[in-house]
Amino acid sequence: MAKVHGLIRILTGEEMERLHNAALQILDRAGMVIDHAEVLERLRQAGCRVDADRKHVSFPPEVTQAAIDKMRRDFTLADRQGIEMPVRFSEVHFSTAPVRIRRDFTSNAGGFVPYILDMDGRRRPATMGDVRDAIRLIDALENIDMVGLPIAASEVPEQDRPVVMAAELVKGTRKIGGIEAWDAVDVCALQRIASVIHESPEAARRRPLLVGYGEVRSPLCMDRNMAEVFMESVKLGLPQTVDTMPNAGATAPASGGGTLAQGLAESMSAVVLGYAIDPNAMLGLDITPGYCDMRGGSFPYSGADRWPLVAAANQMLNEFYGRPGGCHGGKTDASYVGVQSGVEKALSILFPILCGASGIGTVGQLGSTTFSPIQVVIDNEIVGYVKRMLDAFEVDDLAWAVDAICEVGPGGHFLGHPSTAERFRREFWLDHIFERLAFHAGDAPTHDALVEKARAKAQRILAEHQPEPLPQHKVEAIDEIAKETIASRH
Repeated sequence: MAKVHGLIRILTGEEMERLHNAALQILDRAGMVIDHAEVLERLRQAGCRVDADRKHVSFPPEVTQAAIDKMRRDFTLADRQGIEMPVRFSEVHFSTAPVRIRRDFTSNAGGFVPYILDMDGRRRPATMGDVRDAIRLIDALENIDMVGLPIAASEVPEQDRPVVMAAELVKGTRKIGGIEAWDAVDVCALQRIASVIHESPEAARRRPLLVGYGEVRSPLCMDRNMAEVFMESVKLGLPQTVDTMPNAGATAPASGGGTLAQGLAESMSAVVLGYAIDPNAMLGLDITPGYCDMRGGSFPYSGADRWPLVAAANQMLNEFYGRPGGCHGGKTDASYVGVQSGVEKALSILFPILCGASGIGTVGQLGSTTFSPIQVVIDNEIVGYVKRMLDAFEVDDLAWAVDAICEVGPGGHFLGHPSTAERFRREFWLDHIFERLAFHAGDAPTHDALVEKARAKAQRILAEHQPEPLPQHKVEAIDEIAKETIASRH
């Protein structure tokens, strides 16, 4: 089989070493502000320099390096081989995996965004009905592997959304993707829900299902609630990577290298903390970098400048630190389904995969706050398109092809030859909604047929598709956990 091979590389080995060393210096000289007394004490015991009054921690390079070396070794442990799971809205392999172009890359429709651009073209706050429809729609899309809660219901109080939305997710699909956790209460409730699905707390520990995560606030701050999410997850034995989203020119230096170095430092701080909490913790690094749009001060999710930065971050994690996994992809800054969204989404899926990412997320979004059911159907087609590209074609012994060419002879055609009927269904790309029509006299299009096809496919799925139901006793147990968690907050 002739398959696409040969990774695109962004960084040299020397450049990766330089980034790592810069991150060590940042943690040593600038340090982190961490608003949590227990975290400060654990880091002090781990060998860090702690100023409790300022809530400031400096990480000696030898302390950080020891934690990173342990993390690298832990990825090769025999009992972790083959472990891969959604953490936030892509996936992380908590085991070794070859760095290669993966035709079997995963795609995740997550995001937890508050708005929907519905099929009538209205942008509005999402409802619980929208949440259930989105889960059901994506459950039926053949090229999207994980549903990481694309939207959150606006009528649910904000502090209750992670647990209530997680309950809807596990009841509505088996394609469980990443999940949000906003405090330690969420972490415990999510693990209880996972225990219901796996039928025991022990099984839920062995194969985590709903993995919440903490994030560092750039530059170099870990807030109290994020520290509690991280600590509670580690104490429960859940795998953790702490994400950071340094925005070059705003919350990070105005350069790709400086932004990566800062992001590495921010994520490394959590690895030191994780091992200080539990020496057997399952930990990894994560970075989601970007360039600030200086015209408005936003964090653009797509653009020609961002994807080499995202791919370089993923290369650093995969190759230098030995933490295989996925990254941002399938993103657009467009507000509507159209040419810009198609271009940005296709390139932001393809480029990270060609650079070695094992998965991408999040698909289905427009901008950073809006989910579109029409766009997620088109994104499903784009993912299928890219996977077919990476499949390439067969180069077998070709004796049959030589025979067929000789049989048809000069000037003939292969439409009626038996080999065409035998082979075209397994080699040609047939199942898609993209147009392949030639112009004819007076046949100028008056609308975007792709959008209409995507709308029709979404409507058909929502009218017909019913996901595999969860047993009723599990549904009742999950609903009870959500009710108890809500009650405990009030």
